[in-house]
Amino acid sequence: MRLNHFFITAISLTLFATSVINAEEKPLVPLPSINNFANADGWSLALGLGVEYETAYDGSDEYEFELDPAGALQWRQGDNVFFWEGIELGWRGLATENLLLQAGARYESGLEPDESEDGFLEGIEERDSHLVGFFEARWALDNNWKNWVGARVMGGPSDFGWLGVLAAGHRFGVQTDGTGTEIFIFSTFGNAEFINKDFGVSATDALNSQLTEFTTGGGYRSTGITLIDRRQLSANLQLVSQTGIEYYSSDIKESPIARDDFEFEVGVSLIWKFF
Repeated sequence: MRLNHFFITAISLTLFATSVINAEEKPLVPLPSINNFANADGWSLALGLGVEYETAYDGSDEYEFELDPAGALQWRQGDNVFFWEGIELGWRGLATENLLLQAGARYESGLEPDESEDGFLEGIEERDSHLVGFFEARWALDNNWKNWVGARVMGGPSDFGWLGVLAAGHRFGVQTDGTGTEIFIFSTFGNAEFINKDFGVSATDALNSQLTEFTTGGGYRSTGITLIDRRQLSANLQLVSQTGIEYYSSDIKESPIARDDFEFEVGVSLIWKFF
């Protein structure tokens, strides 16, 4: 966690921000899975704190509670939003009323041996962290974004590889302000470099640890389902709850790093919108 860095950076950036308020506020798209803080032209700052119960690392059977910063700094002009949201910096916008595009850069941390408190990863080499690029498109299947399909591609240096995600979602209720409940299913696909950076065991790793050497090719990685709920508790306070489960492919199940063939997570965040 880098809570101090998160808050200090956000506050510093806002010294240059001037909030512009429109008479009518409207989210870019009415989806709880999209951070719609800048509902009018100009700057918007929202900060908060969340707690998550999740696996210690991908494929782990160890679970832990973790505190994470939440919120975003956004600048909106019409149907375009430039944002900094935790580990992502980028742009999202409406190409048409039914097509949402997103692109930017994302920080991806690498697997570290000490992430296993039980010592299952002791002896393996630490994986590098990377700054990677991403591009995402979501297409509404109706006029009010009740149902949508989407795809995301994320890629970086050669030792990071690339990941592709296909998803389909449904928004419950009649709210069009970005709050409410949404569910989506997804499947992930990666090349060999991406999958092996998390689940591969090199000859050196096997020699220095108790794990069996393992590598796999690219292709299908996992399928999961996520449920997210966003509630407006007051004019400035939001409560965001999220839970999900992800099942790994049969190839990944063979990895000695994958001590479970699935991972589960649940989290709750409180976010205060300053402007």
